[in-house]
Amino acid sequence: MYVEMLGHEIELQTPRLAESRQVVREQLAEYERGTRRRFELTFDELDGFTGRVHREIRAIPYGETRTYSQLAERLDTAPIAVGGACARNTLPVVVPCHRVVGTDSVRGYLYPGLKTKLLALERTHHE
Repeated sequence: MYVEMLGHEIELQTPRLAESRQVVREQLAEYERGTRRRFELTFDELDGFTGRVHREIRAIPYGETRTYSQLAERLDTAPIAVGGACARNTLPVVVPCHRVVGTDSVRGYLYPGLKTKLLALERTHHE
């Protein structure tokens, strides 16, 4: 499923989602308008290391960030391994890998330029 988000077309792997495409689109639109901070979507959790990283990422509050190093320390691994798990995210925005940044810069994201826009959106609508 492809969705327009802040001028970027993103892909979400809908087989992992229990809700209809319409519900997913509505929640993403609410997020983009700043009226939704948490997604109420049911999806299959990934197993193993990637699943552990994604659970940690989903715990990062709206409008906040954590560094790859901070997550790596919590998970007793290397920052590059956290980055690899972020790259395997098949539910961008829903699993907010955009909230994971480098110590000296925003760093990469699957959709160039979108990470900065998502972080700015959340800062704008954060208390």
